[in-house]
Amino acid sequence: MPSLNALPAGLLLALAAGPLALAQNVHVGAPTSAISQAVAVPAGSDMLYVSGMTPPALNAGAPKGTPPVFGDTKTQVTGVLKRLEEALKGQGYGFGDVVMMRVYLVGDPAKGGAMDFAGMMEAYTQAFGTPAQPNKPARVTMQVAALVQPGMLAEIEVQAAKAKK
Repeated sequence: MPSLNALPAGLLLALAAGPLALAQNVHVGAPTSAISQAVAVPAGSDMLYVSGMTPPALNAGAPKGTPPVFGDTKTQVTGVLKRLEEALKGQGYGFGDVVMMRVYLVGDPAKGGAMDFAGMMEAYTQAFGTPAQPNKPARVTMQVAALVQPGMLAEIEVQAAKAKK
């Protein structure tokens, strides 16, 4: 895998050139990979840190005292990504500006307590690395013991960067 040190000299020069080089973040890695090996953020870029978002309840109108239902991992990650997209948009960012993502998954009881990485990826690939939005963040995915509410299987936090206006 290429390191940041292996970036073409012209690209490194462009990153160091100042305001004219602030056009975009530089994603490093194989084009077929679901994530970027690294993302170089040009100096002077605006940064946005979005707190971990959890999935919306699917039974929001359920009677009081009814436990919330969040769905399977794919459904939950889809809901979390929608919430993240809204938070990003509210600050003038989009998924194309996301440079780092941390995905926390709880083991799915239906999968013997293992995290449903495939379900997460089904939702993730609808938002990242698509023809409409080809950028892919650097990312870590980990299994955790629990989240804030029973039944939650996914929480995601992101960092975004873009050129100063």
